[in-house]
Amino acid sequence: MHNFILKDENAVFYECGYSCDNEIYIKSKDDAFFLTDARYFIEAKQNVKNAIVVQTSRNIIKESRLLLRSLGIKDIDFNPADFSVLEYQSLSKNLGINFIAKNEFSKLKRMIKMEQEIETLLMAAKLGADKFDEFSEFINKFGLGMSEKELNFHAQNIFKDSGNLGLSFEPIVAINANAAKAHAMPTDTKLAEGDLLLVDAGVKFKRYCSDRTRTVCVQNGFKFDKNQKFRSNKQNDIFSIVKEAQNEAIKAIKPGILACEIDKAARRVIAKFGYEKEFFHSTGHGVGLDIHELPSINKTDKTVLKEGMVFSVEPGIYIENEFGVRIEDVVVVTENGCEIL
Repeated sequence: MHNFILKDENAVFYECGYSCDNEIYIKSKDDAFFLTDARYFIEAKQNVKNAIVVQTSRNIIKESRLLLRSLGIKDIDFNPADFSVLEYQSLSKNLGINFIAKNEFSKLKRMIKMEQEIETLLMAAKLGADKFDEFSEFINKFGLGMSEKELNFHAQNIFKDSGNLGLSFEPIVAINANAAKAHAMPTDTKLAEGDLLLVDAGVKFKRYCSDRTRTVCVQNGFKFDKNQKFRSNKQNDIFSIVKEAQNEAIKAIKPGILACEIDKAARRVIAKFGYEKEFFHSTGHGVGLDIHELPSINKTDKTVLKEGMVFSVEPGIYIENEFGVRIEDVVVVTENGCEIL
């Protein structure tokens, strides 16, 4: 790729191994520049690889203009999602450079993971799974009678591992009817024996994300696994449908097929049992430095799957005012199928 400019933290980290909340990365033919202000300059000098670190004033856009002008380039690629309208106008106005909008070009570049990235993602997934085990032990000991808000607070502390890990996103901890909201906010509902509990959480290890969802029946000694026995037949039926949908989607994954075919495999199972309308989100999304990357495993994504792509497989069924079930794992496409991380 020729000249490009980046502001997104994860996109910049991918290029040079460091990023912060006030930086711009400019790549021009053979040279790369990392611009940041004095607050981050020392850390940037220590961590940035393969780029010249430039200390700027707080007005990083103004300084980027000066650098771009001095480089004498004619065209530069940028992701329109990186810059606000004001930033873009300030950056490009009367500069005489052709800014070429290339949506998500960094995510496209990152779609096939290198071996080292897959190892890091595998480690993130293992650490995330360990934290699920720790959280189930916590709930078994102390969780009954706690509200979703309290459980969410403790989930965050457990998944952060005393500050050794980051969170991929704010965990979702949802009991019974609240689990029917795919991205439920925690409420004051208290956990009781026999409740259905949905937990969606992930950790960041070396900046790479894990992502996992389990739906369980809370009873003495329960674990966050895929073998669950619920108190009602309806919950058991829906759990087995979602589990089958996930299995079918995972079985369909191999290089050469389209992302939308994975979505279709999951949706076919759920539609067969009449719950098509109750599965209202995509089957999955790419996972890497960002929690939502490419490819999108949805009805319309025509991306051809290739070895090294990493994404979630997470079908769900949500019965409003009753309960919801989602089961999610992250997989990597292998030579002739896929492997659950």
